[in-house]
Amino acid sequence: MSRPFDLTGKRSLVTGGSRGIGRAIALALAGAGAEVAITSRKADDGEPVAREIRSTGRRSVALALDVRSVASIRACFDELVREWGTIDILVNNAGTNIPTDLRALDEDGWDTVVDTNLKGVAFVTQAALRLLRDGGRVINVASIYGVLGRVERIAYSAAKGGVVTLTKSLALELAPRGITVNAVGPSLIETDLTRERMRKDPGFRDVEVARTPLGRLATVEDVAAAVVYFASTEASFVTGQLLLVDGGTGAH
Repeated sequence: MSRPFDLTGKRSLVTGGSRGIGRAIALALAGAGAEVAITSRKADDGEPVAREIRSTGRRSVALALDVRSVASIRACFDELVREWGTIDILVNNAGTNIPTDLRALDEDGWDTVVDTNLKGVAFVTQAALRLLRDGGRVINVASIYGVLGRVERIAYSAAKGGVVTLTKSLALELAPRGITVNAVGPSLIETDLTRERMRKDPGFRDVEVARTPLGRLATVEDVAAAVVYFASTEASFVTGQLLLVDGGTGAH
């Protein structure tokens, strides 16, 4: 009898897998038994993670991918076809944020955030369909700010809200193939980027912890665990859902 959440023999692809949440997801999938393809804008950035996974005996490749570019997406999946031929799990993790309020919002910033967080999810999923096996999994990394508003998150909230509803539409469209589509919605995560902000503004952490009912910030491992669940057989009858990984913040 296989262990719970066993992904042995499954092939996965994680966008933005070279650091932060993406790296944790890639390592967690590999830890559950999956082979993992990792994308980043420069393939070399993902190679250390791929090497770490290969050291555990799992197959892993690092690929170049700019999720804002349809041409780059097509080239990445052409290479993956040659490498693996098929995948079972797609994790749309690549994302970015440029904190700004409405007064300071400019077109370039809007396009960067929306194209990375929303356009990328749609067109990466489209490209993956020719590789994704029936009964496969698509997991999108959304955000609590896709359902809750927040200052200085104009473009980010709009994009992540789009990811939430795109997830539901994709779940309906891909259901005839037995492919489930779900999303995880983290609150603020402790990563290198957020730690830098906390270093510059020591009070920032205290404010974020105070507004989180469980009294701590989320970790990348918290998010990765939710992704492994959605990727597993145990979640085979769950689709079109958003799971908030937020320590209860969204319950207010």
